[in-house]
Amino acid sequence: QVQLVESGGGSVQAGGSLRLSCAASGRTFRRDVMGWFRQAPGKEREFVAIISWGGNTYYADAVKGRFTISRDNAKNTVYLQMNSLRTDDTAGYYCNAGGWVNPPTPGAYWGQGTQVTVSS
Repeated sequence: QVQLVESGGGSVQAGGSLRLSCAASGRTFRRDVMGWFRQAPGKEREFVAIISWGGNTYYADAVKGRFTISRDNAKNTVYLQMNSLRTDDTAGYYCNAGGWVNPPTPGAYWGQGTQVTVSS
């Protein structure tokens, strides 16, 4: 059973930081593109950040310079470090595996999501 499980979400004040983790199980994802997407109420799910199997990273303009995606293949885990959080970062954040880098496209595997709420 392939699973992606996110953790690390929560409520923070604007300007704060959170680190999201996505732990994969069921198989290894070393050669897979991994990414983070988010969805706010009333909006489509949107691309946040993506990392290739070789470690190349790509970011949405809205988060560039504030968020950092990384992966630890030995732990089968991908991370999203979120700094300088803004209220419009409030969304459910979803881990994804098996996607496409350019254009950023989600793959077949999704986590259940973790909520990030940023208050003013």
